[in-house]
Amino acid sequence: MTRGQAERLAPMIAEALSAAGLAPRDLAGIAACTGPGNFTGLRIAVAAARGLALGAGRASVGVPRLMALAADAAGAVGAPGPLAVSAAATRGRVHLQIFDARGAALDDIALLEVEAAVARARAAGARRAVGPLAEAAGLPGPAGDLVDPAQVARLGARVLAEAAARGEAPARPAPIYLRPPDAAPSSERPPPRLPTRLTDGA
Repeated sequence: MTRGQAERLAPMIAEALSAAGLAPRDLAGIAACTGPGNFTGLRIAVAAARGLALGAGRASVGVPRLMALAADAAGAVGAPGPLAVSAAATRGRVHLQIFDARGAALDDIALLEVEAAVARARAAGARRAVGPLAEAAGLPGPAGDLVDPAQVARLGARVLAEAAARGEAPARPAPIYLRPPDAAPSSERPPPRLPTRLTDGA
């Protein structure tokens, strides 16, 4: 969807729970894909996950987009060795991260021009690729970069289990932003804040 995600998301969640015969409190936790990706979409996803978790009394966790794509590809039949996972970004660039054959990250996410991403993947010795870099680098692998929600759920469950094993509360989801927003902040001064209590007769 290019528009209307915020309005449609809550009804979609309610429909999915109803189809599964579940209430929010029946969930072990709530997982959201945290990007990188569209600014507005990420904010909507994270806000929805946190709100649902708060209302249900459950934990919410974040799953990075490239990690979910890597997990999908890690078990696929193909050449072993490093996996270059990419997702389309704005202005003809890509988000790139290198993973090992088991789906563990080997470096940090980078926002790169396609040529630079290809060079980085080759320098890492990537044998397979996911996303738009698969074609650009001539490496075997799927060219799509849409995340499977079931994979997000599986990875989210793993994060919850690992946190529980450590006796810790998991970190709440937060969007992954690799660049500043396109919209500039307002240059106007904010309105003055009213006191929390007004004096008698005010």
